[in-house]
Amino acid sequence: MPSDFVKVGYNKAAEDYAAKRDQFNNLKYLEKLDALLRPQSSILDIGCGAGKPVDSYLISKGHYVTGLDISDKMIELAKRNVPSGQFKVEDMSELKPGEYQIDAVVSFYAIFHTSRETHQELFKKINSFLPVGGLLLITMGSSDWEGREQNFHGTEMFWSHFNHKKNRQLVESAGFTILLDEIDETGSERHQIILGKKIAPVAR
Repeated sequence: MPSDFVKVGYNKAAEDYAAKRDQFNNLKYLEKLDALLRPQSSILDIGCGAGKPVDSYLISKGHYVTGLDISDKMIELAKRNVPSGQFKVEDMSELKPGEYQIDAVVSFYAIFHTSRETHQELFKKINSFLPVGGLLLITMGSSDWEGREQNFHGTEMFWSHFNHKKNRQLVESAGFTILLDEIDETGSERHQIILGKKIAPVAR
């Protein structure tokens, strides 16, 4: 199962990944999200890693954050790094419709570690967590690819993603309108950044 492979990989890579995470400069996207949020919004971070810089930033702006990650080690780091957040080990592929009721969902560098055939279903589950007008901020791969990287912070890692046009289509068909869609090239990599707003529930 990809999730088992990813869990083992991130448990091994946790310390090194967390130390180098800031090579990706996400501040401008977090600022765009914060500008749209009501004060003291509740936010779910799917694939929260070690909690920094995403969750620490959102909490510094007065929001309430619950972070989920498949890696036990990452959750240990998140609890240490961001003690005012709520963090727990949970596999995003096992999320259930309506499991959370929050104002926004963020997910940075995480969804593409799950099989791309499951991405549409995940976005529909996220839709069920949000009210109409709720916000979604995610990073995705920018091109079609599925496979393993042999040296991801000293371990193997699994990746699976569609191209940027397909990603946008999946998000829109899950009941979101797109507010921002661009390719970010910080950290010498290319990731698609999508900021969306829920416009309607979707049938399951």
